[in-house]
Amino acid sequence: MALRCRLVVSNVGDQNLVSGPQTSSQRRNTSKDMHRMNKSAYKDHNINLQRGMRGVCHAAKESVATTSNAERFLEDLDDGDRVSVDDGDAVRQELQMVQSEIDEQYRQVFEGFPFESAVDTDGEDVHIDERDMAESIFQSISRESPNLSKSMLQFAEQQGDGRWKEFQKTVTVLKMKRSRLERQLEQIDVAKVVDEQKVARFSKDRSNYEKLDVQRPEQQQGEQGDSSSTEKLKKSSVRIVLMTGFESFNSDLYRKVAVNLSKSFPSAQLIVFNDRDLETRRDEVSLALAGADVFFSSLIFDFDQVEWLNENIKDIPYRFIFESSLELMSSTKVGGFQMAPGGQKSGPPPAVKKVLNLFGSGKEEDKLVGYLSFLKIGPKLLKYLPGKKVQDLRNWLTVYSYWNQGGEENVTSMINYILRECFELPSAPPEPRALLETPATGCLHPEAPGRYFESPDAYMQWYERHGPLKKTSSPRAAVLLYRKHVITKQPYINDLIECLEKEGIIPIPIFINGVEAHTIVRDQLTSDYEVNNIRMGNSSTMLSPGVVSVDAVINTIGFPLVGGPSGTMGGGRQIDISKSILSAKNIPYMIAAPLLIQDMESWVEKGITGLQSVVLYSLPELDGAIDSVPLGALVGENIYLIPERVTRLAGRVKNWVSLRKKPPSEKKVGIILYGFPPGVGATGTAALLNVPKSLEKILYSLKESGYDLGDMSEESLDGEKIVAYLQQLSKEEATCRGIHHMTESLNTAVHNDLGAQVVGADIDSKRLKEFLTFDESWGPNEWGPMPFLPSPDILVKKMENAWGDLGKYRSGLATTTSGNSVVAGLQFGNVFIGVQPLLGVEGDPMRLLFERDLTPHPQYAAFYKWIEQEFQADGVIHCGTHGTSEWLPGSPLGNTGLSWSDIMLSSIPNIYIYTANNPSESIIAKRRGYGTTISHNVPPYGRSGLYKQLIDLKALLLEYRETNDDACSDLRVPIIELVESVGLEKDCPFVTFDAASVAIVDETVFSDYVSRLYTYLLELENRLYSEGLHILGSPPNDEQMHKYLSAYFDGKLDDTILQSIVEEEDERIQASSSSSPELVSEAASIRDLLKQNTNEISSILKALDGEYILPEAGGDLLRDGVGVLPTGRNIYALDPYRMPGPSAQIRGAAAADAILQAHLDANDNQYPETVAVSLWGLDAIKTKGESVAITLALIGARPVKEGTGRIVRFELIPLSEMNRPRIDVLCNVSGIFRDSFQNVLDLLDDLFKRAAEADEPADMNYIRKHAMTMSNEGLENPTARLFSNPSGDYGSMVNERVGASNWEDGSELGSTWVSRNAYSYGRGSEKGVARPEVLQSLLKTTDRVVQEIDSVEYGLTDIQEYYANTGALRRAAETAKGDASSKVGCSIIETFSKEPTPKELEDVLRLEYRSKLLNPKWADAMANSGSGGAFEISQRMTAMIGWGATVDFKEDWAWNQAAETYAFDQAMATKLKESNPEAFTNILKRMIEASGRGMWNPDEDTLDRLKSLYSEMDDTLEGI
Repeated sequence: MALRCRLVVSNVGDQNLVSGPQTSSQRRNTSKDMHRMNKSAYKDHNINLQRGMRGVCHAAKESVATTSNAERFLEDLDDGDRVSVDDGDAVRQELQMVQSEIDEQYRQVFEGFPFESAVDTDGEDVHIDERDMAESIFQSISRESPNLSKSMLQFAEQQGDGRWKEFQKTVTVLKMKRSRLERQLEQIDVAKVVDEQKVARFSKDRSNYEKLDVQRPEQQQGEQGDSSSTEKLKKSSVRIVLMTGFESFNSDLYRKVAVNLSKSFPSAQLIVFNDRDLETRRDEVSLALAGADVFFSSLIFDFDQVEWLNENIKDIPYRFIFESSLELMSSTKVGGFQMAPGGQKSGPPPAVKKVLNLFGSGKEEDKLVGYLSFLKIGPKLLKYLPGKKVQDLRNWLTVYSYWNQGGEENVTSMINYILRECFELPSAPPEPRALLETPATGCLHPEAPGRYFESPDAYMQWYERHGPLKKTSSPRAAVLLYRKHVITKQPYINDLIECLEKEGIIPIPIFINGVEAHTIVRDQLTSDYEVNNIRMGNSSTMLSPGVVSVDAVINTIGFPLVGGPSGTMGGGRQIDISKSILSAKNIPYMIAAPLLIQDMESWVEKGITGLQSVVLYSLPELDGAIDSVPLGALVGENIYLIPERVTRLAGRVKNWVSLRKKPPSEKKVGIILYGFPPGVGATGTAALLNVPKSLEKILYSLKESGYDLGDMSEESLDGEKIVAYLQQLSKEEATCRGIHHMTESLNTAVHNDLGAQVVGADIDSKRLKEFLTFDESWGPNEWGPMPFLPSPDILVKKMENAWGDLGKYRSGLATTTSGNSVVAGLQFGNVFIGVQPLLGVEGDPMRLLFERDLTPHPQYAAFYKWIEQEFQADGVIHCGTHGTSEWLPGSPLGNTGLSWSDIMLSSIPNIYIYTANNPSESIIAKRRGYGTTISHNVPPYGRSGLYKQLIDLKALLLEYRETNDDACSDLRVPIIELVESVGLEKDCPFVTFDAASVAIVDETVFSDYVSRLYTYLLELENRLYSEGLHILGSPPNDEQMHKYLSAYFDGKLDDTILQSIVEEEDERIQASSSSSPELVSEAASIRDLLKQNTNEISSILKALDGEYILPEAGGDLLRDGVGVLPTGRNIYALDPYRMPGPSAQIRGAAAADAILQAHLDANDNQYPETVAVSLWGLDAIKTKGESVAITLALIGARPVKEGTGRIVRFELIPLSEMNRPRIDVLCNVSGIFRDSFQNVLDLLDDLFKRAAEADEPADMNYIRKHAMTMSNEGLENPTARLFSNPSGDYGSMVNERVGASNWEDGSELGSTWVSRNAYSYGRGSEKGVARPEVLQSLLKTTDRVVQEIDSVEYGLTDIQEYYANTGALRRAAETAKGDASSKVGCSIIETFSKEPTPKELEDVLRLEYRSKLLNPKWADAMANSGSGGAFEISQRMTAMIGWGATVDFKEDWAWNQAAETYAFDQAMATKLKESNPEAFTNILKRMIEASGRGMWNPDEDTLDRLKSLYSEMDDTLEGI
């Protein structure tokens, strides 16, 4: 079909996918024909929406709250906060102008393109008038005729007038401006709705307010009194201010009590707030507290709120504060009873202490449970003890008991109790009723209303007679519920139970206060595994009578298993106990909960952030929790489920249980390898892992364990052949002809060689749409109160918006000539092995730069859906670090049903093999990709040593030092010539390298130079490198074990002792008196743990059996030793509220001082005004936050901790203590850091704002200086300093452009970095706001970049991300300065070294190239690792291009040695050519490219030889 002008493009955005206002009946209706509404309409009607969900009218929801004078509140509404319609119109007008400018840019850049001679994909003429070219038209061409769009781009790039570069730069800024305006417009719409609701809140039920005001007399003179007195306070009236934190769901209940109190006892008033009111209604809260007599609060932890409250409640006589921050609880005061600083009671009387000792099991982990038992009956016991202090304590305990038991009757009695016991009033308040008690723990079910079962056993006895799934073999799941939600009858609980039963799971709903979770799992639940273990005599555990066997545990509370919410701030101190309990059960432990801190809209739009992410992810992961699924969230103050999320949870539970119950011979397993980037030999590769050899071990172990692997035999098992065949199946010439041709041409060979079959399918557009379409009947019953109601085909629409009409798609990746998506792989019996498809953006700079809403390519979706629905895999294994499924578009954290990672993985158990030293990316695999990670070890460490001319140079230096004065003069010229030959003149500069001049240099000067050279060679000789690739499940041999231990102890233990430890010769070790017993013991422990590498395979088998995988911290073996061993574990990261850690603060401060000193030395004693610091998740986790500590030290700030050790603020250090200016810091935040450490970003954002507002001279505070400059220029948010990719997106895309050779000069790559990193993050709504103007302003003042390298394995030259971020950032800063001579320094900190000493970027590059890529020892180890090793070499050659492109690293010696090592060494070239011809071709290609781009100046003969080799390889790959 021909393209014709004018093209009309229909955009499928969220604004077109939203449902309209709904009545109660509509909300419960499952009709597919429901109207849509936009987001602001959703907000406007959210109270009606809530009513509709339950059919309950919350008429008093906002009517009874809050402070003293309703009329005054109405008058005091800030008119400045109200948004006029004109505001929105002005933004819309500006948005239209920006779009017009963008369209004009598109018209100009393609002006002159010969549309009249162009044809589209179908070969038909294109009818487009270039005068009508616009963004939407080009997007349509890109979707419907990719070849034409490619031609247009090539045309634009080839114009010599610079229009292409100018287009990229201008359009990038305009599109970011458009993004900001769109966000601003949305906020305006929201603000209008909120403003309307604000007015309605104070006018809707004004009579209620006025009535309460009448009954709220002002405080009389002299009435205040002192609550410390032994007498009750005399009052004519009492005001109680009650504030809820995490229990905002109780606000309606408290308001109802307030209304009833105003009727039953007019002399008292109860004023209700929640903690969010401290942000939006602080003036009202302040007025209410001003004359309050009692302050009551619960579950408040935010430090800023705590500080404000402590200051504003200090004069209130009675303060009851429960289960909150220790700092807030320390304000508790009831008569003579008060908390000591830090939240601990100042000490009960001796008699009370004796009573306390009677409670609890005696186990450390059960202390909190015992304490709860005391709180329950304490008031009854204490009434028999004399003394005023005991009476005050009894009052506190009684109030706590009423609150803890909850419910309207108890809360009413609690208020009456406070009034009677604490005050002397003109008339007596109502008598409080006896405590209405609910069991501390128990079970419930909707079909047994009002009944609580005392134990899971009692519940199951009932369920077997009356439950909906009685007498079935359905899997049983224990569901831990928050008791507060049960006693307040939160509707979502019954919904959850019913949804699980609907999905075929028998729920055992157990409510707990939170601290008893581990005792319930330990004492009341068991599993078939535990029972069998005890029966076989493998466990000494004694099961309690009446325990119930379950198949899985679902925790809907989150937090740690031991301690629950009360153990949250302990940072996982009881991990070992959790692991012991869960290992004994050996069943899946999952976290699935509604969000209690975030509302529904913020989750759906921005992902889960802050403390909510810690509760649901960080802390439970320490216990080994998997597959965390957010089930719902707050809407207003009420909790609602999204039933579709419960369906996802149930599906995952059932599939994990199925793995446990299904025999191995019947299980189907999908093994997924990777092949990105294409065309460079990446198929079957992963970081630090020999995938082919590891694949052999996995397949062999599966066969040995009873899995059906068809005709595969041990003799035919060849991982390299598997990879080679998969590579053939991935070639375009194979896929374009479809699966039938593949099976015909390859099946016989595959079966003869491997005992396997070629399998797959051609998925047509109709079938793909079926895969991606939700059930037509789905409506609000499934999607719940999401901000919009998705249509059944929403995913199809999104994909077609990105890739065009699926029915007409012909030119896509892995697509047949008829437009079908090809899925192909090898099948060994019940095991399928396939290569993860490409994402579909390689080599397309326009999409890389500008499109934020790409979906997976159609074939990508077809691949995963075929595995799920047609192959019907019981589980998948992602083979190594790492794939792409967890990085797909969607919620940054907390998958929704529209997150593409969730859609692709669906309910299939995902076993993800991951390198142990990469906890940052592994948590993305866990959280977004439902990965149960199985860690594997890093390869052994080697010492670089010296080689070739470096050996000769060292020998000359030794000879010079040992020779007499006359003879050594003859060695000067040879030394200098060798220094030049090996390229050391920059690392070890000298006064002259002229042969004639060297002879007359002073002897002392030359001797000093020889010493410097010798020191440098020693450093180079002893540098560590990663030796080859690890083979899964393989323990190190003696030589490798010695290398591990030698690298770890680094000279602290003699080599002889290490060898004795390796060989387990205890007598020889004991005979050595010089060795430290502690170090020897540590070495033996590391040895024993490294031998357990076999767990890497056994843990895969355990996971495929649905068993619990022990958790372990990810980290660096050289830094953490036994802390990251053994491998074969489920990796977790660290508690984000303890970053930076104590050692990180020390090392970070030292590094910052060294960085500044080095800069002063190199820049005439001038401080850098701005330093760009990379905040990456990987090094932050492994170093416990050294990069954050460097940032703080540069600014001049330090962490502030609250009582539990959480870091809650970064405070400024006075300038008088610093003796230098505050350095401004541009934080380059990686996507992983952004998503994992939002709390740290919030604290840093707050720090930058306070630094900018500090009353300090601008020349001593560069943050203030730059903020004032930007403010004067009219820039919004001039204190923005935390820049990253768009929300939910990852990477700078610079490496993609370098890999595709799709760039002209380095400034173009710098602009690409800017376009991808101009999004600001911080507190409040600052979550990915495009601020390119602020970023550019900061880049202009950036004088230095700081980058940490976290491990030996991942150096600057080893992976693409360093040049793509650090290198491109430096180039962007130099470009922004506008002066070609302005060079920006770059400090590299190798955090695995003993001292955090900074080195210059170029110095580290040269060190790394000499110790790794150009080192024959490293090269041989990699080349001997098969196709994966060849690919690793190839990637490092691409990275050399990247460094040349971004920082102008152009040194002939490096390219010369690379050519000699890999292209012209016959044995090496043959090995690479045979193991991975694509990788070898890329090596040659990069050398030729380096010459063509002026990075290398080889002689003509060298270049001709390379071109000849490349031509031969190209012919080989083409099959010529």
